Amino acid sequence: MKRFAFPLVLAAICCVFLAGVLELTVRFAFDDGMQFDLEMWKYAVEVKTVSDNPRIGHVHAPNRHAHLMGVDFATNSRGWRDREFTLERPVGVLRIVMLGDSATAGWGVPYDDIFSKQVERLYAEQGIKAEVINTGVGNWNTIQEVEYFFTEMTPYNPEIVVLNFTVNDAEPVPHEKPPSLLLRHCYSCVYIAGRLDTLMRQMSSDPDWASYYLGLFGDGTTPGWRDAKASIKKLADYCRQHGIKLLIANHPELHDVQNYRLQPITEFVRAAAKENDVPFADLLPYLQRERSSALWVTPPDPHPNSLAHKLMAQGIFDALRTLE
Repeated sequence: MKRFAFPLVLAAICCVFLAGVLELTVRFAFDDGMQFDLEMWKYAVEVKTVSDNPRIGHVHAPNRHAHLMGVDFATNSRGWRDREFTLERPVGVLRIVMLGDSATAGWGVPYDDIFSKQVERLYAEQGIKAEVINTGVGNWNTIQEVEYFFTEMTPYNPEIVVLNFTVNDAEPVPHEKPPSLLLRHCYSCVYIAGRLDTLMRQMSSDPDWASYYLGLFGDGTTPGWRDAKASIKKLADYCRQHGIKLLIANHPELHDVQNYRLQPITEFVRAAAKENDVPFADLLPYLQRERSSALWVTPPDPHPNSLAHKLMAQGIFDALRTLE
């Protein structure tokens, strides 16, 4: 036993040393603050928290601050990436609630550039005082967004609600649990897992991004889309009963806006809006004015950047003005 003990201890020390070197290398050499997988992991660890409501899954924790994808990301006392708002609507101020996912939250976009704040400024230019509450949370789908509205936002008594729909909104609600101690602190684990995932995707025969999104909707009868439509109906019914104007804004996937392959999804959403007598805004024509890559946060990350948010804000604002 003594003969084997020293080599085993030495091997263990070497493994710990190499793991430490790898961790430090990833933290100080590879992590430039723009690595998508690392930044999403930081977002999950530093900003998100598990919700008590399983239909919501996760939310932003209140009063959090992180630097993600090169921009500051701060939440207020309610967990919104926004300033503070009073519960009672101010007299003479138009109140709009934005429901959505990471695009609405403004992933990789400075706070002042996110489309909810740009919509506020567009109203101001017309002499209208408006406050647009940004409740967007990354990785939410329609079910989570609508559930959050009913559990948290109805007391704010908005005059208008905008449901921002994206092509992955027919995904199932994930079963959330807090990250393990290792995953909360190990940069190198996340980095290696991300590289391996990329390699496996390149080597596998899994469907490409367009086929994946189209598969979420299928012929319009998939469980995920059926549940999303039920949430749209629930929200539409509530807004109609309470005199709230509802707008569904369809956000296109930005890989290739010039040769858009996901139009069937847009038509499913348009039909659901029409079925519930809800105004519908397709933002694709606004974004097609620019080449696709000019709209991305980074080349590997086709989240909408500041330019895309400006164009989306105009599209949403134009649609909102027709509601008056």
